[in-house]
Amino acid sequence: MSLLDRRTLILTGAAALLAGPAAAYQVPNHLRPRMVDIKERFRPNEIHVDPGHFALYWTLPDGKAIRYSVGIGTAGRYKSGTFRIRRKAEWPSWTPTPAMIRREPHIYAQHAAGMKGGGNNPLGARALYLYSGDRDTYLRIHGTPKPQTVAARVSNGCVRMINEHVIDLYNRVPNGTRVVLH
Repeated sequence: MSLLDRRTLILTGAAALLAGPAAAYQVPNHLRPRMVDIKERFRPNEIHVDPGHFALYWTLPDGKAIRYSVGIGTAGRYKSGTFRIRRKAEWPSWTPTPAMIRREPHIYAQHAAGMKGGGNNPLGARALYLYSGDRDTYLRIHGTPKPQTVAARVSNGCVRMINEHVIDLYNRVPNGTRVVLH
């Protein structure tokens, strides 16, 4: 190994350790966002989540969409329906729901008063809040500090994305956007 290779290896490793596991994660090609063709029945500027394929689609004109890989709710916790984004937040704070605390107090009770936004926050870098009419459903499309959990049933009902992908989606999607969880 040459000196340059050792130096690169050491510096890259040090940067990964300082940044934490999410920053060190290399997104596999099959999980990267990509442009896809979609059925014409989907209107542009909507979000559709296909839980069977762990995919979120931001629909575009002319039968196109950006496909993002997502993690979804575990069995019995994924709720299909039609919602609207009524709020968006950068580095959002998080508070587990009472149901989460009841189900798994050993994990969630310590955060009952909430957790401020940041790199270890379960909502990650961005959150899109899903509403039914004027009612907050407590469902979110959000980032995660654990990107390796994308493309699996892992959440308490929310749709989770790799942080860099949710930032991209957040920048594209306005409040009021229709969201369909299939």
